[in-house]
Amino acid sequence: MTDTATSAGPGDAAKTKTAAGADTSLAEWLAARGDAELVTLLQLRPDLAVPLPASMAVLAARTEQRASVLRATDELDTLDFAVIETLVVQGAADGRHGRPVPRTRLRGLLGDRVPAKTIAAAVDRLRARAIVWGPNDALRLTPAAPEALPWPLGSTTELPDALTEPEITAALAELAPPERGLLDKLATTGPRGRTRDAAPGTPEDRPIQRLLARRLLNWIDDETVELPVSVGQLLRGEPVTDPHALSAPQATQRKQSPADVNAAAAGEVGELLRHSASILDVLGQAPAPSLRSGGLGVRELRKVAKQTGIDETRLGLLAEILSAARLLDKGVPEPPPEPDTTDDYWAPTTTADAWLAVIPPRRWVVLAQAWLELDRFPWMIGMRDANDKPLAALSAELRNVHAVRDRRTVLDLLAEYPTGTEVSAADLGRVLAWRQPRWRRHYRLEAVQSTLAEAQTLGLVARGAVTSAGRALLHGSPEDAEKEMAAALPDPVDHVLVQADLTVIAPGPLTPELQDRISLVADVESAGAATVYRISDISVRRALDAGATATELHNLFTTHSRTPVPQSLTYLIDDVARRHGRLRAGMAQSFVRSEDPRLLAEVLAAPVAGVLALRAVAPTVAISQASLGEVLEHLRAAGFSPAGEDSSGAIVDLRPRGARLAARANQRQNWRPNPPNSEQLQALVAELRAGERAANSRPGQTVRSDGSRTSTAATLNLLQLAVRTRRPIHIGYVDASGVATQRVVEPLKVGGGQLDALDPVTGAVRHFTLHRIASVALVE
Repeated sequence: MTDTATSAGPGDAAKTKTAAGADTSLAEWLAARGDAELVTLLQLRPDLAVPLPASMAVLAARTEQRASVLRATDELDTLDFAVIETLVVQGAADGRHGRPVPRTRLRGLLGDRVPAKTIAAAVDRLRARAIVWGPNDALRLTPAAPEALPWPLGSTTELPDALTEPEITAALAELAPPERGLLDKLATTGPRGRTRDAAPGTPEDRPIQRLLARRLLNWIDDETVELPVSVGQLLRGEPVTDPHALSAPQATQRKQSPADVNAAAAGEVGELLRHSASILDVLGQAPAPSLRSGGLGVRELRKVAKQTGIDETRLGLLAEILSAARLLDKGVPEPPPEPDTTDDYWAPTTTADAWLAVIPPRRWVVLAQAWLELDRFPWMIGMRDANDKPLAALSAELRNVHAVRDRRTVLDLLAEYPTGTEVSAADLGRVLAWRQPRWRRHYRLEAVQSTLAEAQTLGLVARGAVTSAGRALLHGSPEDAEKEMAAALPDPVDHVLVQADLTVIAPGPLTPELQDRISLVADVESAGAATVYRISDISVRRALDAGATATELHNLFTTHSRTPVPQSLTYLIDDVARRHGRLRAGMAQSFVRSEDPRLLAEVLAAPVAGVLALRAVAPTVAISQASLGEVLEHLRAAGFSPAGEDSSGAIVDLRPRGARLAARANQRQNWRPNPPNSEQLQALVAELRAGERAANSRPGQTVRSDGSRTSTAATLNLLQLAVRTRRPIHIGYVDASGVATQRVVEPLKVGGGQLDALDPVTGAVRHFTLHRIASVALVE
């Protein structure tokens, strides 16, 4: 069977011939590819197109560069590497001087372990990346490919002689501490070690000899031993891979009801949104000082955890997500925690207020997207760094360039299974290690488990399966994910249950308006699917301070309570309201007034009058130089119940709004360049074809421009001659970016300081500025 280069563009008409055999160079093989195949190559290996190669020879040289080959092999699976290793063993990796291998030979060597169609598909994948090239009867391998093998050469082609995973586990359990220490050292530093104990004749009770006898080490020479790949994987917590297993491992699947999965996710999302709002509220009231390194210290984390009632591990994750969503940031908030401070604090941004005001499904989308695009590993908070110091939340040490890719890879694999399918973290790790053996260290059991745990906190995964909203966010759009989450979350309720012990039970999420009113007059006692609030004289006074009246509070519970309003609540509201506001404070700097002269006299006789420097100006009015907020705070601390009022006598809401940081308008996190689309790549291929045609053309009369009048005139004369005789020309052109290209064009017109010419590859008319033309040659 031979390859045929099919035409995909105007310039490919002359290439519809059978590809050459063993004598074909890589550049010639690439030139014989169709435009669609070259576009696919540049999509799979985008580094080859930057900068645009001038010819196929340049493109061929780039495909063989070691760094480019290593990047291109990151996405290959175990079967692909088995094909590469087989070609290496058969001598096809020595470039043009090696021995080409027919595809039938691969079938003979690997066909007992995998079907022939699967081998052909693997060859096609490698050929699409130009790692393997040539026709089916003469396959060659790029010289740098052997360096990309994720295991020692021969692991796939030779018969297995290594211990199985259960045998390794049993052998490790029987080791003495010195022997285990040696293996751990090799697992973390490198598989090979030098020691004199490897020499024959060494006493058998030495640790090295004992490990060699148990086959936990391989003997290389008298002074060198090597840790087997599978032993190192097990010691590092990686999935144990078998290079001989050319079929993907099958994961154990457990079917869950999609409705149950979505319901469990809805409960997690409710807690997520409640805890996130609680963190923003606490840090708004008391911003947390930032560490010098920029993170959130352990002491501050514990302080916030105590105030919010959230576990420290969960708090660290939520802080990372809120920061990624730009709801939490570092800087000097307004108002500052301390006067004239220049220190940085962690505080909510102004964006947080808008986020708190939108519906719950939209708030969830913001947090879930922020986590998916977070280039950090929150699950590493609390681990030790190289200096044995704990990693702090929000610190720079948590950043990892592979975080987004690893997170997406785990979730994408889980989403490949049918809806409601639960797959264990261990099985996911094994499948991923088979699919991407060069990245197997990224799929340690701890890493996969932590990723799934974070996804469960976000409501993307529940009961071990991807939720409907999570699937929509991964493979759909934020709008679709919002609709799925809105369907999963319980409908808001517009009623509560008031109990005789002054507790109020919300049997579900309340409507936003009712939520605000209940939160104003009651404090949360316990939260969950049903939230329990506690009403006290302090909470009632808080509502009255915000401008509510006793009548409005009575109407609130009468209208929205499905149970009779207890008499004790009515008495409590009336009692607090009767005492509230009898004493009024305003601004003079500030004033204190009361319709009851005896009450004002009691205030003036109390120690608080000296603290505030109160001075009576009438039997019912006193003034102070302290601010209104300070006056109210000290009077309440002294046991009085003042109400703040403005100049018209209306009660004003003076509750603290919390510190805020200005949102950074142009902040772009996790910026990644967008890969070129198909149209852009097709244009690049057309440019490459034009450069190749120019490189292969035979120039006739030539003029090179050096900027002088003589050379400019000669260039213009030659261009005009080409227009008159309608002869194609080979031009060297430098564009506005300073990039020099060579191309063959058919001149149509010269004038107005530019050359109009037809590009024979694309069939389009192009315009070239005359002073940017570096050389002109008639094409023979």
